[in-house]
Amino acid sequence: MEKHLTTQADFNSMAATFKGLSDPSRLQLLAILLDGEANVGDLAAQCGLSPSATSHQLRVLRNLRFVTGRREGQQVNYRINDEHIHDLLEQAYEHSLHLQS
Repeated sequence: MEKHLTTQADFNSMAATFKGLSDPSRLQLLAILLDGEANVGDLAAQCGLSPSATSHQLRVLRNLRFVTGRREGQQVNYRINDEHIHDLLEQAYEHSLHLQS
């Protein structure tokens, strides 16, 4: 690590990131959004979630600033808002494969 973690704020921020990534549905939504924008209906269909559950998970991701929404008429298209998301998902996946071996 380049920076030494020293403050409680550092640890709190990291914990919020891990908490945001701790739900399989949120991970799946993020993985889909890595391929580009999508609206709630499309995301719900791809994840097998209800639109309500999908909206709830997107709200969590939006509050963490992992995703952002762009309104188009009555639809909101969501997209990744943080360039680190791809790296975080890739590292988590690689780590999970390591644990399985």
